[in-house]
Amino acid sequence: MDKIFIVANWKMNGDNQFNTQLIKTINQNVHENKAIEVIICPPFPYIDQINRLKSPFIKIGGQNISEHENGAFTGEVSASILQDMKMDYVIVGHSERRQIFNETNTMLNRKFNLAHQYNLIPILCVGETLDERKNDQTIRVIETQIQSIIENTDTSLFAHSIIAYEPVWAIGTGETASPEMADEIHVNIRKILTAYKLECATSIPILYGGSVNSGNCQALFEMDNINGGLIGGASLDSAEFIKIYQTVEDLNK
Repeated sequence: MDKIFIVANWKMNGDNQFNTQLIKTINQNVHENKAIEVIICPPFPYIDQINRLKSPFIKIGGQNISEHENGAFTGEVSASILQDMKMDYVIVGHSERRQIFNETNTMLNRKFNLAHQYNLIPILCVGETLDERKNDQTIRVIETQIQSIIENTDTSLFAHSIIAYEPVWAIGTGETASPEMADEIHVNIRKILTAYKLECATSIPILYGGSVNSGNCQALFEMDNINGGLIGGASLDSAEFIKIYQTVEDLNK
């Protein structure tokens, strides 16, 4: 894999002062590097602020988009609006959206396609709950999540997409899959894509998201099939985030 992706998902956090200081610290410590893609996904109201403050090479992503293209959907944000705001990426199907807001595979099919329609690169999240893991349903669940997209889209779009494996039981819990466990799931994701004859099966970036921090990121990113991280809480701690970035820098020397 040519590039490691570091995706900062700020979730529903931040304010003007906090954001300014965090971006200032990131700008001082993160450098343009063709082997590393740094992506920041702030809450929607702060998109313009982050766009103005960030270094030019840092990319911006949305945390979600509407399943509708436009219209009378109060409170929603469309793919076209994100495109207009000069966004580069958008997270689709984060476990919190699936679990808390009851987003279905059918809804995510539409979001995935709309992202591509408006030239946004979707970061498609897949993963299992603790009960599903205990019942040995991990691969079946992930295949169902991916299959629902494959069957309702032009599969060539996957070549311009990212997949993030995020076990629901590890989101914000401090728990994390072992590097070997996570890598095995990533291998299986590639096998699923191969089974559906996707040409990008061996090249699509697959990120790990599940309480990634400076203490575990090196072991995770050293795995052959883990191409970076979707980082939650640690991305709000400037010291943690910079350590993660520096670890990735060291891995690419």
